[in-house]
Order: sequence, then C-alpha cells, then structure tokens
Amino acid sequence: MKTIKMLIILTATMLLAGCANLGVHVEVYPPEATPTTEVTTPVQATETPAPMVPAEELTMEPSGLGPETDTPTAIPDIQRGGASGMLFASNSGGVYKDLYFLEFASGETTRLTQGESNYFPGPFSPDGKQIVFTGFGLTASYVGVMNADGSEPMDLTNLPDVDDGFPAWSPDGAQIAFTSRRSGNNEVFVMDPWGYNIVQLTDNPTDDFAPSWSPDGKMIAFLSDRDNTTGVYSIYIMDADGGRVRRLTNDGGNDYTPRWSPDGATIVFRSVMNQQSDIYSVAVDGSRLTNLTDNPAEEWEPSWSPDGSLIAFQTDRDGNWEIYTMNADGSGQTNLTNDLADDEMPYWKK
Repeated sequence: MKTIKMLIILTATMLLAGCANLGVHVEVYPPEATPTTEVTTPVQATETPAPMVPAEELTMEPSGLGPETDTPTAIPDIQRGGASGMLFASNSGGVYKDLYFLEFASGETTRLTQGESNYFPGPFSPDGKQIVFTGFGLTASYVGVMNADGSEPMDLTNLPDVDDGFPAWSPDGAQIAFTSRRSGNNEVFVMDPWGYNIVQLTDNPTDDFAPSWSPDGKMIAFLSDRDNTTGVYSIYIMDADGGRVRRLTNDGGNDYTPRWSPDGATIVFRSVMNQQSDIYSVAVDGSRLTNLTDNPAEEWEPSWSPDGSLIAFQTDRDGNWEIYTMNADGSGQTNLTNDLADDEMPYWKK
C-alpha cells in the first residue's frame, strides 16, 4: 500500500486516533450549551483502542504543492450530475487540509476554511444550507457544522478527549450519524443537528464506523470487522434504529467508505483487493459486485451525484490526489480539479 499524502477517509471511504495527536491548534466554536443527553449502551474501553481508520490512512506527508494555476472555466453539463458544485478538501492554501467549494457554473473555487489544523468534509445538509465536517482540536477530533459559505463553524460533539468523525446527514435533515470512540472503541451513533439526543446504534467489541444513510432514511450502511480479522472491514446494513444488522460484502477485500445511490439500489465503496485499491459497486442485496475503476493507482472516497448518473472519487493516478468523475458504470473517467494540490474527499451539492 502506498504511503498516503496529507491524511484522508469514514470511509474507507474515514481520521482519528493518530491525527488527533498532531499537537496543532484549531479554533473551536462550541454550541451555546453542551449536550447533556446520556448515550445509551456504553461499552467498556479496550486496553489498546484501535484507530478510527487503518494506520495507512493516518500517514501525513505535506506535499508543499501550491495553489491552482489554471483560469477558471465552467464545468461542462456532462460532468455536473444534477449538482451545482463540489465540496472537497485540499492543501492548495498551505500545509493543512481546508474545505473548498467548486462552483460548476463559473468554474470558480472558493476556500471555505482557514485554520491551523485539518478540516475533513462531510455532506451538505438536505436543504444545502449547512456542511457537516470533521475538525481537529488539540487532542481529539470532533464533528461540527458550518454554514455552506464556511461561516459560523460549531463543534457539535464537544468532547475534547474523545475522537468523533465520519458524519453523515439523514435525508430528512433531522439526524446526523457519526462514529465515536466515547464507548472505548469505534461505534456508530446518531444525534440531532444541534448535538443533542445522542443514541448509540451499534454495540460490538470490534470496530463499527463510517455510517451512510439510505436515501429513504430507513437504513444505514457502515463498516465493521466483527466477522473478519481485526482491521479487515466489510460493509454491513442495519435499520436506522440499529436493528436487523446484516452483512452486505464478503468479497475477500478490505472495504471502506460505503455510499448509497440516490435510487437506493446500489452502494459504491472503496475496496483493497489483490493489493490494488479501486472503486466498486454492489447491489443492496449483495449481488452484481463490479470493479468500476480497475486502475493500479489509489482510488478512494466515492460519492454519488444527486441524479445518480455520476460518481466522484479521488485518485493519485496523475501523481497527486485529484477529484475525478465517472459515469455510474465506470466509463468516462475525467479529471475534475486538475491542479497541483492534493484534492480529496468529494461531496456534491444539489
């Protein structure tokens, strides 16, 4: 596995234990009141807690590459997928990852954050007015929200010594699913958009993380190594209340970052099989497993366009991390960002 530049995924695609100890400072804007709701079904801490993502995804090597150099041009309709733009993380402004937004109509890229630590994007709220994200404090990561223009960032989880991350907004906007180590190992939780009413959905001595909602909000896909060797992850699906857990993938690979298609029929994800990292798709009944990229480069963090016609992902096939798009069947792979920086973790905006 290649050494990964500047820290990326969840999920997988997801982050936390290693990066939380970077010793850097990030401005945190706490909510007016700290959530006080008790979390259900706490789990005793393990003696050696596993990181929230595999160690290979926690390696940091600042690239030192500069900002974009091309004149902005509008993104062709064929690459828009029913979206108005793309949110992603990039180090184009310096050493750390910040959030950027590419507006398709103008081709203009706007920097949304500027801090002394990394920001990892999550999806937009269903109404498009807010962004959920993973931020990093002095000792741990947290789940936060900000306005779509990057203003008014707020720490929702507000536990300075506990790692939280991998946020995902429910389709109705009423809940945010996320991963937390507050029970001692990685488990999936939900909370309301203000950080209250926290409920633990999974309760397993192994790692459960990187939740992804079905488009109807009735189910959540997530990653777990509960039936595998420790650190080898498969995709599982559960009801939105944590019930009826079933295994989806059993493909012999190491699976990451599940993402549900807008029609609810397919999940795309990253998998490492035969020492190659590619983007795959699988039907929600476990059939029709398909390698969509089949490239010797690293392919990470798939993300569906709003109309389901396109999938965005990050790849280092050009020598640095770039955001690519492709058709849902894997054809038409095209470089979207095409700059000198490392651009990662794409999320579409309607």
